[in-house]
Amino acid sequence: MSGSILIHGGTVVGRTGASAGDVLIKDGIVASVGKDLASQPPTAGVERLDATGRLVFPGLTDPQVHFREPGMPHKEDLSSGSLAAIAGGVTAFYEMPNTKPNTDSPERLEDKLSRASGRCHADYGFFIGGTRENADHLGEWETLPGCAGIKVFMGSSTGSLLVADDPTLERILRSGERRVTFHSEDDYRLKDRYAEVQPGTHVREHPHIRDVECAVRSTRRLLDLAEKTGRKIHILHVSSADEIHMVRERDLGDLVTVELTPNHLFLAAPDCYETHGTWAQMNPPVRDRAHQEVLREAAADGTAACIGSDHAPHTAEEKAQPFPVSPSGIAGVQTTLPLLMTAVRDGWLRMEDIVRLCVDGPARVYGDTGRGPLSPGALGNAVLVDPDAVGRIDQRPFHSRSGRTPFADVELSGWPVATVLRGNVAYLDGSARGPSAGRMVAFPG
Repeated sequence: MSGSILIHGGTVVGRTGASAGDVLIKDGIVASVGKDLASQPPTAGVERLDATGRLVFPGLTDPQVHFREPGMPHKEDLSSGSLAAIAGGVTAFYEMPNTKPNTDSPERLEDKLSRASGRCHADYGFFIGGTRENADHLGEWETLPGCAGIKVFMGSSTGSLLVADDPTLERILRSGERRVTFHSEDDYRLKDRYAEVQPGTHVREHPHIRDVECAVRSTRRLLDLAEKTGRKIHILHVSSADEIHMVRERDLGDLVTVELTPNHLFLAAPDCYETHGTWAQMNPPVRDRAHQEVLREAAADGTAACIGSDHAPHTAEEKAQPFPVSPSGIAGVQTTLPLLMTAVRDGWLRMEDIVRLCVDGPARVYGDTGRGPLSPGALGNAVLVDPDAVGRIDQRPFHSRSGRTPFADVELSGWPVATVLRGNVAYLDGSARGPSAGRMVAFPG
């Protein structure tokens, strides 16, 4: 059910900055934002939430998560993953299709929607995976209820999801109208590179095996195909300075959008591999500080449209396998906001950039227009952040089944303390409050 709440005494963060104000949410929708709303006579049925000393952000959207259901519930499922999301101030997530079985048909999309109903703590949408077999049906399927869009793996895939060749990619791009999302690594080069890996190779070699050229070749092909077909594309987890420079130089405007991850913004090679081993292994890899600096510039200057966590958990036993058998991916949906708040503290990001990258950006890319800054008519989703809270992740409840993150012992500054979903307090003081209330996101039909 939608609720009504007055969030009072806080500092509301929006597109242009932050200012003192109260937020009144009625029946799940923001009714008004302004000063001294709390001084008005109490209204029956309106809960009050004291935000004194807190920043009040709109609820975040994480447009790239892997919650592993169906097929791999020992790593994560929709309930545990969405609990981690709501704990991190994420009130909507879009989940990827590389589950077991792959989400590559209307029936498998419907199965995920059925699994999510009544079990998710945050709102949800699911991608359908593009394949050689379904390429000509995707224009119809992308408009199905709950479909976040079409996701294509050009490298690093499971099941039938790998689409390595340009003719099939062009078929996909010519089927439909919504923006298509890509994992951009060149599978042909990946196969050649992995064929040279010797037993006993250390994980520090991961960014040299899956080298910058793997990403650059793939992204160059994508830009060419987007320009050829006129179809909008979105490139996930960009990891290299070279790709950022290429996107800027080609200057294709809204035809091409890119996403960054906290992993590539806050970890750097070779130190992360020496310190964390395979817990720093992900695809595409974390690269050195020269790449990290350009990615940070792209986050701050608007080159990047959005940030997605690429939450991709594995168990400790799986991660303990020797490289390169060890699986790639880490948990991240709960840690994005405190990491970005730490970037604000360190001066290379602003609070309004978080709104742009984690609220407006996903809405722009995927068309979820109901989510935006806290203003009348917007969905009544909010996250309260204590800007003065300093601490480590391993000192707080961590809800992903992975149980571990390479950021565990990093001291972060600025922590979410309460999350409101459609006017109801969904998370408070380290635990969920009330039943799972997530709903299917409404995308363009």
